[in-house]
Amino acid sequence: MKLVSFRVQTSVGTFVRVGALHGQSLIDLNMAYARLLANQREAQPYRLANVVVPAAMLGLLEGGASSMAAARQAFDYAVKLGKSVRGPEGETVVYPYDFARPPDGVQVIAPLPNPPSLRDFLAFEAHVAATSKKRGQPIPPEWYKAPVYYKGNHRTIIGPDEVLPWPLETKKLDYELELACVIGREGRDISERDAPDYIAGYTIMNDFSARDIQFQEMACRLGPAKGKDFATAIGPCLVTPDEIPDLNALTMIARVNGKAWSKGSFGTIHWSFPQMIAHVSRGEAIYPGDLFGSGTVGGGCGLELDRYLNPGDLVELEIQPIGVLRNRVVSQEPKP
Repeated sequence: MKLVSFRVQTSVGTFVRVGALHGQSLIDLNMAYARLLANQREAQPYRLANVVVPAAMLGLLEGGASSMAAARQAFDYAVKLGKSVRGPEGETVVYPYDFARPPDGVQVIAPLPNPPSLRDFLAFEAHVAATSKKRGQPIPPEWYKAPVYYKGNHRTIIGPDEVLPWPLETKKLDYELELACVIGREGRDISERDAPDYIAGYTIMNDFSARDIQFQEMACRLGPAKGKDFATAIGPCLVTPDEIPDLNALTMIARVNGKAWSKGSFGTIHWSFPQMIAHVSRGEAIYPGDLFGSGTVGGGCGLELDRYLNPGDLVELEIQPIGVLRNRVVSQEPKP
């Protein structure tokens, strides 16, 4: 499934719901499951649906394999009935949706707007080599001993087609082309062999960076902090592992204002997601919704190209079959 979070405006307020994409349609999984339960003559379909297939993405992930299986059952049921399917009391289940022209009152947002944590790794050797060379240094030998990461700001997540206000008066705003995985089960001391069972899905990640501020901070042997904490974009959807049989075959592309700046292959990664999971979970627990970024693919950022973003630029990261993550950089309005 291609899971999304979407914001919908109704006569009684605006709500964020979890859905799944099907062609040019978006299926409300919680409401589809309530319809299924009602057809099975369940006495309280809404109450049971809210427990088994929660209406928010994090709740769905926390429900584990049973919630995901029920969500898939609801999806298949809605697809079978088609666009005419309604909730138990006539609620909308299927919304027409086109990313290029979203309908009024419905907007896909970051698939996981509120991850409990964000860890971003440095897993591509080509990227480490290029950035180390710019500093006149070799790759640190420690990099080959374990997958390293920093913890980012999990409260500044933005989604597809959200604007990024120009941050912190930086003069070197950069994009970073990454794939991310989302954890779907709680666990501790997980083996590399078992780690794939803990992955709920994959999404595109843009680890926006203010390079001048980042390197100023890291000169003090700490960070990155403010140089990255202002925003991380993910989306447009969370694709379940069964939809991507071979991660290494994925092509990663970054475009700025329609022109390709970066292209890489996920197959060039040195540290795999299972290795990351095994490393992080050693002696500590990981939880549903934890977000793991792969780090930047080789050549996948402006720093390696000596090119940086400007106000007004449209940044598009593409990894199929996940889709395209678009964000426009806009000038920050001065505070009065």
